[in-house]
Amino acid sequence: MTEELSSLDATAQADLVRTGKASPLELVDAAISRIERLNPEINAVTFPLFERARAEAVAELPEGPFRGVPFLLKDLAAELAGTPLTEGSRLAGDYVSTSDQEITIRFRNAGLVICGKTNTPEFGILPTTEPERFGATRNPWDLTRSPGGSSGGSAAAVASGMVPIAHGGDGGGSIRIPASCCGLVGLKPSRARVPSGPRYGDVMSGLVSEHVLSRSVRDTAAMLDAIAGPSPGDPYAAPARRGTSFLAAVSTPPPRLRIAMMVDSPTGSIVDADCNAATLRAGELCESLGHEVVMAAPEFNGDAMTEHFVALWAAGNAWVMLDWQERLGRDVTADDVEPLSWALAEMGLSVTAGHYLKSLQELQKIGRVIGDFLTDYDLILSPTLGEVPALLGTFDSPAESPLDGLLRSASYVPFTPMFNVTGQPAISLPLYENADGLPIGVQFAARVGDEETLLSLAGQLEIAAPWAQRRPVMHA
Repeated sequence: MTEELSSLDATAQADLVRTGKASPLELVDAAISRIERLNPEINAVTFPLFERARAEAVAELPEGPFRGVPFLLKDLAAELAGTPLTEGSRLAGDYVSTSDQEITIRFRNAGLVICGKTNTPEFGILPTTEPERFGATRNPWDLTRSPGGSSGGSAAAVASGMVPIAHGGDGGGSIRIPASCCGLVGLKPSRARVPSGPRYGDVMSGLVSEHVLSRSVRDTAAMLDAIAGPSPGDPYAAPARRGTSFLAAVSTPPPRLRIAMMVDSPTGSIVDADCNAATLRAGELCESLGHEVVMAAPEFNGDAMTEHFVALWAAGNAWVMLDWQERLGRDVTADDVEPLSWALAEMGLSVTAGHYLKSLQELQKIGRVIGDFLTDYDLILSPTLGEVPALLGTFDSPAESPLDGLLRSASYVPFTPMFNVTGQPAISLPLYENADGLPIGVQFAARVGDEETLLSLAGQLEIAAPWAQRRPVMHA
């Protein structure tokens, strides 16, 4: 059963429970067996919660859409009371969460059984998952390569078949990047579609959204149905969904769409030929399905966007240090964190309140430019990444230049941050592989609040170019 279950998505596993063909404990035990077998090489799960999961599986689980399905929680922001929270840092020591985050409550109300927490780069900074505290997570498709970041542990766990679905967060691409690297579906929802309370309001002025990584479009959509919606006291909410459910959109073919295809990096960096080829093939596939695809891109200063994005990101990391000081009741020092984290936080402390608001203003201008652009188009199609999945160590920084790894990431992820800036929903789909068998994701972005169009097209593409039977080298 363990191997058979590893090929089923979360919806199919939930159906086994619903029809009495398997119990939640059987699903959880099978997932634990796969984690124990695969994790020593992949290093995706940093905190197993196996006995807790078994106890929950035999108790009264909520009658949610994913009742009994094993799940993993990213060890960043999403708190689960009574379990460790480290955010990939030695700073946290043995800290244990005292409360649940709202999204965690919603995951559990959906019937999911949390079996552990997954690896993340320190404070989610880099597009790879190689924290000093826990070591590197390896990509199941090629163990010498990165699974992406910052949700790399979750992506590697799902891709290898440990669990069918896992939590992720996205502040500059951190769901879509690992989805591309690991051959998964990765949706960043619209800004404020999923709440981040009670501890947080809008993280880094709304750059961050949370959701999941999955192997099927229907899992991604059904999970969004389960966790979307504001909670009391949220600073603002996403536009209301148009239809009855996000899941219903997946099986509803879209009308003829007008899709703008961009293959050039907004910052002028070189885009790998494999990434561009995948995007062009995706455009051809969309045309074969009756959609109009036009080579076009919104016009804005990509370098200026990067400059202002980094100002918010750096200030956000200064905030992270202050937030941990409050948790721990002591000052944070350079010895507590990795050199990159400290250097970025110091940069953040140099960002004045006026500078921060000016950068926010400039980013919001870009949002308006792209919003105006999408009055003529339904979607934007682009590569997800500017390069194929990176080798481990690509984003290491020399001791004398701790920010080098972050600067190196700019050419790796030129297409994802713009949609954190705008708040638009964006999805990476695993439509293609290159000649070396590495997954190459393509990204579609829609207007703010329009996840339905994204999911409708994604469902259509999943049927036209299915990926469900592809398996990485390391798989259960």
